[in-house]
Amino acid sequence: MIFKLLWLIRGMLYKPFFGKFCLPSYIGKPVFIKNFKRIYVGKRVRIFPGARIEVINKNASIVFEENISIGQNLHITAGGNLLIKKNTILAENIMVTDIDHDYQVIGKPIWEQNIIVKKTQIGENCFIGYGAVIQAGTILGKQCIVGANAVVRGVFPDYSVIVGIPAKIVKRYDTASGKWRRTNEKGEFIDEI
Repeated sequence: MIFKLLWLIRGMLYKPFFGKFCLPSYIGKPVFIKNFKRIYVGKRVRIFPGARIEVINKNASIVFEENISIGQNLHITAGGNLLIKKNTILAENIMVTDIDHDYQVIGKPIWEQNIIVKKTQIGENCFIGYGAVIQAGTILGKQCIVGANAVVRGVFPDYSVIVGIPAKIVKRYDTASGKWRRTNEKGEFIDEI
């Protein structure tokens, strides 16, 4: 528990540099943070060591709402306004981004080509499993569960279980029956009530 106290102290020392850093949030020793002033951290956000948090331009931002737990070795990159909503858990070794690199010009290195920004958002009360990759253009609804090592791109409705490479919906909560039900990859129920 003493290490968390040290992380809380680190958070207090970093607080003036962030756009917003609400206590009692804490942060383990990060690997890299770029554009502190464009990063907004709500109350009770726990960021474990090894985070790489990058906002790549002055008009972009990363917003962590309140009560979020982020495991070790998060890599998050924003070229737009990337939002992680409240009460969400990101396990270890997660990648989240809202940018893609263009590759259309043959013979020109990818890093010299345009960056394409696509709205990316993780909904309230989500769980992102170990090693998952949340790609640009992903919108996760409320209380989505993303399986370990999934590679996710697309728009997913509330209460979806998403797994695989590429990630697909395999189960959704049916509000009418009050049960979690199996689905096809489009999220349509395929089992009997």
